[in-house]
Amino acid sequence: MSTPTAPPQAMLIVGMLTADRSLAKPAAEALEVRFGPLAMQSQWMPFDFTDYYDDEMGTGLWRRLLVFDTLVDQDHLARIKLTTNRIETRFMKADRRRVNLDPGILTAERFVLATGKNYSHRIYLGSGIFADLTLVFSRGAYQAQPWTYPDYAAPEMQDYLLGVRRCYLAELRSRKST
Repeated sequence: MSTPTAPPQAMLIVGMLTADRSLAKPAAEALEVRFGPLAMQSQWMPFDFTDYYDDEMGTGLWRRLLVFDTLVDQDHLARIKLTTNRIETRFMKADRRRVNLDPGILTAERFVLATGKNYSHRIYLGSGIFADLTLVFSRGAYQAQPWTYPDYAAPEMQDYLLGVRRCYLAELRSRKST
């Protein structure tokens, strides 16, 4: 019989998607009020993998990852997604999102995104939120899954997340040594 134990806390990462990069600062500030200060953020990456968001958000979308300094309990992912949904609504104009905020958690083994959309590979967390196993860490690199969103499967995104993972592991080591 296995004995349930709490897993290590995870690194909180929020993917920000927008056509209007001037909204990045106020959106990041709203996130920081709720989740604490940023530890790092990625460069802007063109989001040209799909036209899925074009009708709602327009064209010329950009993606940036915001990485938070404070580690989070893994079982808080659904609540975090509900919070990012509320923050998204603050930036809506004419019932259209101008900022899309996709929270995820990074651990030593995986990167998981939260979503409100069900699919065969997603696990229900509660409150209408599902966990999407986006990337698996194996043999020194992230492995995309057949369902991984193309932007997260891109080499530059995976390289950035490898750097985040190194910071996360250093944080876990420093906690053990104190």
